[in-house]
Parts: sequence; structure tokens; C-alpha cells
Amino acid sequence: MTLIKTSYGRRSFLKTSALAGGGLVVGFSWLASCNPSTKEVAKMPKEWFEINGYLKIGDNGLATIMSPNPEIGQNVKTSMPMIVAEELDIDWDNVIVEQAPLNTAIFTRQLAGGSQSIRQGWDGLRMAGATARHMLKQAAAQQWEVPITEVTTEKGVISHKASNRTVGYGEVASLAGTLTAPKEVELKNYDEFKIIGTPTRNVDGLKLVTGKPLFGIDQYQDGMLTAMIVAPPAFGLKLKSYDDSKARAMAGIKDVFTINTYENVEAKSMFDVDAFPELIVVVGNSTWEVMQAKKEIVAEWEPFEEYQENFADFSGENIISQKVPAGRENSEDHYKIMEAMSLKASKIARKDGDPESAFKEAAKIIERSYTAPFLSHSTMEPMNFFADVRADKAILSGPTQTPEYMEKSAAARLGLPLDKVELKMTRQGGGFGRRLYGHFVVEAGVISQKMQTPIKLVYTREDDMAFGTYRPTYHARYRAALDKDNNLIGFHVRAGGIPESPLFANRFPAGAVDNYLAESWEVPSNITVGAFRAPRSNFIAGVEQAFLDEVAEEAGKDPIEFRLELFEKAKNSPVGENNDYDPDRYAGVLKLAREKSGWNKNSDEGVYRGVSAYYCHNSYVANILDMVVENEQPVVKKVYAIVDCGIVVNPIAATNMVEGGTVDGIGNAMYGGLIFKDGAPFQHNFDRYRLIRHKESPKEVEVHFVENKEHPTGLGEPPFPPVMGALANALYRATGKRHYDQPFITNKKIVG
Repeated sequence: MTLIKTSYGRRSFLKTSALAGGGLVVGFSWLASCNPSTKEVAKMPKEWFEINGYLKIGDNGLATIMSPNPEIGQNVKTSMPMIVAEELDIDWDNVIVEQAPLNTAIFTRQLAGGSQSIRQGWDGLRMAGATARHMLKQAAAQQWEVPITEVTTEKGVISHKASNRTVGYGEVASLAGTLTAPKEVELKNYDEFKIIGTPTRNVDGLKLVTGKPLFGIDQYQDGMLTAMIVAPPAFGLKLKSYDDSKARAMAGIKDVFTINTYENVEAKSMFDVDAFPELIVVVGNSTWEVMQAKKEIVAEWEPFEEYQENFADFSGENIISQKVPAGRENSEDHYKIMEAMSLKASKIARKDGDPESAFKEAAKIIERSYTAPFLSHSTMEPMNFFADVRADKAILSGPTQTPEYMEKSAAARLGLPLDKVELKMTRQGGGFGRRLYGHFVVEAGVISQKMQTPIKLVYTREDDMAFGTYRPTYHARYRAALDKDNNLIGFHVRAGGIPESPLFANRFPAGAVDNYLAESWEVPSNITVGAFRAPRSNFIAGVEQAFLDEVAEEAGKDPIEFRLELFEKAKNSPVGENNDYDPDRYAGVLKLAREKSGWNKNSDEGVYRGVSAYYCHNSYVANILDMVVENEQPVVKKVYAIVDCGIVVNPIAATNMVEGGTVDGIGNAMYGGLIFKDGAPFQHNFDRYRLIRHKESPKEVEVHFVENKEHPTGLGEPPFPPVMGALANALYRATGKRHYDQPFITNKKIVG
């Protein structure tokens, strides 16, 4: 057994008590990274005694796990309870999963983002299950008057082999609830796992496929009105005046007015990004009526002057000041600015050795630059939120990745004490980082407060796509120095973007090259941006891997062998001390990709292969992408995805995330992009904003997970970035053309 000590501060057990109906409650804030759901069962206990943040066991032996975090489609609602059930040693069929309410007094990370749910919840969830199991064993041992060391458990049944006695968890749960929680608990050895590692279907699967109202946009309440917003048509503009006379006269319209979303809010959080704080609001009986009235609003807009905006950082303790420049920006100008910045010396983020001398003495220098555009998150479910704000309290409900932060923001704006604001979480139709930024939560609250009635705020697809909070536009310039023997002796990356840089200075190939220089730059913009699936990595991974392929070709080396040589250098004689990757695990996914794809064997005629490997969110992913050309168009035939994310809790969910991330990465690299002219995005809906189509998806994605006993790490984001590099490398082999600017193709022929 693995012995882990528990402590009883704010982050561990909160309460142990008997349930009113006879049962055991183990409260724990370790569940702060857990996402639950409800599982249908044949028989429920007569009574549940419910509090926030706990595991409870009923008198019939059922176990319920409640979790604070939102579910955004990553299926942790199933995977997290599996961890508790494993250590509890209960039959999975006797587990119920429920969504806990937001409770900042108990939970410390009610957030869905950063691919951290499994990673941060692993130890705590295991301890929670194991502690409950220990207390149940102790209760049985006490009843039987035998040592607890002689008592065993299996699938919710406690046994004493010497006396041939057994008892179910539910039969001793009441007594167990009166016992003192142990200071130490024994956890299972990994080879004892029966639930973890077993393919398990989504606990919400039936509800999803039968259309049950799980999502924010499904919400309805008697007397509820529908609200929509009218925002400036371009970044750099603000409202000057408007005429609502026609809209007001239309059937079903209740009111038209303006709001200032964050008026009198002194310190916005980092999740209060809001391009257009002053909005026109139309409120009416139905979505259709409000949509038609919106079209009749005649608004006049005017430019705003440059200003400074202050945000609290993630901790809430430090204030970050950000310049918001005036003007209506253009994509054409963005690319010119970024190209100019890439040619200037920039802020040094890391320097090893003497890169200047290495390039001066090089026998060969390879230099390339890469770009990528702004991207829209394009979640399947557009932004929406329900609000019912009264004089003394507020109820908010809907899809947000940052409920704790948005509850605080709403309370501050509505002028209510935090304990008078209740924010409820619904399942979300996609997040990808967009729903980290909840201006629409505050907007809904302000509108309801103004109307003094329940409302549901709904964004149209056009509203959502034009409102901002995009993936930034990026640029990276790479240089590599080779000596006369084609050894890599110098590496230089200068990366930046509008308005943030994508650079990770301490990631590979840092640590593998004696002479290394990383520089970073940024250019402010009034186009708002935010986290996008695998922030920054979603650009830098693909371009780094495309550049390394080109360097390998110039050096006359196999692209996999070239990378493995660098990993060997990073392992045996690493350069610097801040390298944030494990070269063994990094090389491991690449070697396994080579093996599973048959890289060294002759590929089928007409099949062109690209390779990539990348580390982010504590996980390692390697891709081999097979491409063919059909009717002069590139077709992705197959992708091999090799993932090292430590222990895989639920192989079904894990495979789904890898497949989805792979398709999403290919789609964004091939087709995605927003173009701005005079501050306005050219794309407002999917008639212009290009997503990957079913027929363009890989015909097959073959997923392999590295089997090890490493602590579980991130998986929602790591499969997304590296496939872009494999795609670029395969495109080169298929077409003879290198692709340096994303998107690679937008409905045009690229062959020849």
C-alpha cells in the first residue's frame, strides 16, 4: 500500500457526521477539481443529508460524490467519481454523481481550465474514497469486535474471513459517521485498480442523446423574458446615440435601453475581459421577436480615445494595467507590424551560451518566419445566461468556466453582498477558453435588475463571433545554425503577437542546444483576446515542429532521429537549469510513434508523412500524420497520436479528447482565421468563418497511451497543438511546398 498522510485544514476534511437518514458523510475540498453528474439508479436511500463538497454513503450502500467544477465536455463528470469509487472500493453501479453548488467558503478552485481537473484532483479524490473506506471498515470491526487489520472490502461489502461474516457499506454507514476520521489512510497500489483504467461510458450520455435540458440555453422559467444585445460593429468604436422607436413598437418587445456592464466596478478580475462595456439591450417575450427588433435599432457609433484598463491578476492581489489603444485596426496592418517587430531586437527571455558567436561561425544558417491569425472559439452553444435579480438577492445560472470569479464580479456590479448572490452551473456546449470570460454573466444580472424580472440573455452566433475574446494573432521568426558537420550549434527564436507573445522560453529545444536565444515582444490592441485551447502552445508548437523538420532536412537527417539526438543531449548534458520538460518522456512518445506507425518501413505509394512532438499542460504528445492527394486536394488519411499523460483514468473519455483535439487542430491550421478591416471582423458566422467539415477530418485517428505509473496530467489541451506541425510537414512532402502562414488552405487548390 501507498501511505499518504492527511491534514485537516481548509483544504482537507471539513466535516464528518451521521446522515439524518443514517449514513456517512465525508466532506473534502480536494474535490475542487472534480466535475460530477447524476447517475440513474434503481433504488435511492430514504433520505440524503446534503452539504457542499462531500462524499456521502446512504443506508442502502449507495455512494454520492458532489463536485464543484463545471463540465465543459471533457467528461470529468465520469472520470473524477471513478477515482473516488476506486479507493472507496465500491461497485461502480452503486455510484451517483451530482453537481455541487458554487461554494467559495469550501472549495478553492471552482474553475474549468488549464487541463487541471484530473491532475489537481487525483490525490484528494483518492484520499476521500480511502478515508471513507477506512471508517466503514472501522465500524464493522467495532461491531464484530475484531481488529481492523483483519477486515477487508470488495465492491461495497466488508468481510471478516476468519469468522465468515460480511456486511454491506450501508449497514454500517450510520456508525461509521460517528467515528473520527483517520489521520493517515492507505491508498491502493496502482496494480490493484479495478475501476481506474477501465473504459466507462459518460454518466450523462443518455440525457445528452435524448435531448434532456442540461445546457444553459435550455433554461426556462415562467415569466422569464428574453434579452439580446446590440454592440458596436467594430473594435475602436463606442455608442454615440440610437433610435429605438421602430423596435419598441414591435410585437412582444418590453423595453429597449442601454447598460454599462462594469459601471462603478473598481477592480475587474482577469476574467472580466469586455470589448464593449456600453451596450444597447432589447428585451421581449421570445427569442424571435427580440431578434427581429434588434434589426430595427438605428445606432450611431463614434471612435473612442486611448485609455488604460486595470485588471486583478489570478490571485486577485496584484493589479495589471493594460493600454487600450484608439483606432480601427486592420489585419493587413497587423501582419506588417508583426513582420517589422520580428526584425528588431526584443526582450530576452532566455539566453544560453554564446548564440551570437555560434551564428557568426556557422557553416549554414536556416531562417524562417511563421504567422497565424486571430481565431474565434466558436463554441457549439453561443454565450447565454439566466438571471433573476431582486432587491435583496440574485440567482444566476448558466455556462461559465469561472463561476467563482463571475459570482464575485456580478455581486460587485449589482451592489449585493456576495452571500446574496447564487450562481448555478449548467453543462456547457463547449468552452475552449471562451467561457473563462463571463461578461455575459454580469450583463444578464444588470438587465434583470433593470427589468425587475427573470431574463435569459442570449447571444446570436453573429453577436458571439464579433464580440471579441479571440485567440491572438501571432508571429515567430526562427534561426538555426549548423556547423560543417551539420550539427545544430545555435538556435534563436523571436516570437510575439498582437496583443500577447506565444513564447515559452524554457521549452524544447531549450536545454538541448548549447547556444540558445529566446526573445519576446508584444503589440497592444483594442481587439480583445483570451485563452484559447492550449493558450500560446496552439501556435508555437506547430511552427516550432515545422521549423525543426526543415532544419533536419538541411542537416540531411531523419526528422525523428534529429529530434531524438536533441533529447539525448537534454538528458545527458542539459544546458541551463530551467528546462520544463522530461527528455525521457518526450523522447518516449516519439519512439512509440515511430514504432506504431511503422515509420522506418516504406510507406504506401502516394502516402506522405509528417511528424511532430510537443509538451504542454504537463503532458507529452507525438503525432505521425499520413496524407494523400485526391483531385489535387490534400486529404488526411490517418493520424497516429501517442500520449503520455500519466495514468489514464477513463480510456473512453481520454481517447475521445485526443481524437477531438486532433481534428480541431487540423481544422484550425487548415481553415481557421478572422480577418479585420476597419476594426470589424469579416467573418460573423459559419458562412465565412471556416471550420473543418466531416469529409475533411482524418479518416482514422489511432490513439496510444504510454503505460506508466506517473501522476495523471492534462489531456483536454495537449493533443491540440502538435498535430499542426505534423500537418505542415506532411503538406510539404505531399506538395513540395512549405507552409509558413496559417490557415494553410481556404477553399483553394494548393497542389502545383
